[in-house]
Amino acid sequence: MANKPITERIGNRKEKEIFELIRQGGTVSKIELLEKSGLTVSTLTRLLDELCEQELIAESGYGPSTGGRRPVLYQVRADYGCALGVDISRTLTRLVLTDMHLNVLDSRTWEMTGRMTPDVLLEEIAAEAEAMLSRCEIPADRVLGMGIGAVGPVDRREGVILNPRYFPAPGWQEVPVRALLERRLDLPVLLDNGANTALLAESWSRQKRSFRHMLYVHIGVGLRSSMLSEGELIYGAVDMEGSIGQMIIQTDGISPRSQEGNFGALESYASIYAIERETRARLKQGRHSTLSGIGDPDAVTFREIVQALAAGDPLVVEVITQAAVYFGIGLANLLNMMHPERVVLGGPLIAASDLFFYTATQTAIKKTYYYPTYQVLFSKGSFGEEALAIGAAGLVIRQLSFH
Repeated sequence: MANKPITERIGNRKEKEIFELIRQGGTVSKIELLEKSGLTVSTLTRLLDELCEQELIAESGYGPSTGGRRPVLYQVRADYGCALGVDISRTLTRLVLTDMHLNVLDSRTWEMTGRMTPDVLLEEIAAEAEAMLSRCEIPADRVLGMGIGAVGPVDRREGVILNPRYFPAPGWQEVPVRALLERRLDLPVLLDNGANTALLAESWSRQKRSFRHMLYVHIGVGLRSSMLSEGELIYGAVDMEGSIGQMIIQTDGISPRSQEGNFGALESYASIYAIERETRARLKQGRHSTLSGIGDPDAVTFREIVQALAAGDPLVVEVITQAAVYFGIGLANLLNMMHPERVVLGGPLIAASDLFFYTATQTAIKKTYYYPTYQVLFSKGSFGEEALAIGAAGLVIRQLSFH
């Protein structure tokens, strides 16, 4: 699978800029490109012709007339190439194969059990990636590379998963995933934390309105967040994906799950772990619930809790509502500091429950300082649970525009 470096596939800096404008816009007219690029008609025409000759873009019809000739429309060719995207999370790992428009061509998931050590999982990912490319009959020169969105903290520059918590299998410390998979697949591999890749996917989803400032929060076993401003992901001095979970909302509150955590931290009140703990505690108190039939309260898992919620179990509704209120308080803190235009909520808790989403967002609005002058749009992710993996593929595709 020998491959040309992604950043060298488009050799000219101006071509990269035009390609990126078209990629961001989805379908863009020549008139829009003239306005945004500041180029002359002759220079823009030449660059568009060169990109078309390289099969990176294609004409896609004509836009509406504004009085003269209808403008030619351009879009990135979906079949120019493909990218592999991987989501390595605590509960499952997902591999997707996408085209240039981030349409999923093939996918596979693995449950993260106690046997899923790095060696086992990475070999299965590599073997399945090769199988996907074979099934889809994609030639080696059309494979741009693989992106990985993983539970943080990660060192994205070195391509290493550092010391994530709560993996079911041992060995997930200081794992050089980029080097291991590059060696195994002979493909470029990029790594970032999963919240960033999910936000990248959401920022690429075609919306009638574009957003310059976006916040993404993933609510699952832990809490993970990322922020995008002026179209760029915000990075701190260290990987900050899981920092939202350690936001203190009650100084004398619940003990942290791990020794390094804070007392009264948000993840102790609003996460799968917190919901399981609270549900089990109330069952031990003798509270009535359909879950009582399981017998041992400590055997109750999130899966059974979701099923009971769907059936309208009052105890579970109470627990989920309480967790959502706490999460809404934490979310209001983020809104008051960052003032994003759009907030995207994803993860197992959001997928499982409209109750959690609506309770949390309404709580956040009520505690937002500048509301209603400051308006924010809340939404569930456009890509659902595939967002992290699809965004990881997007990490690779956007390398085409890098200088």
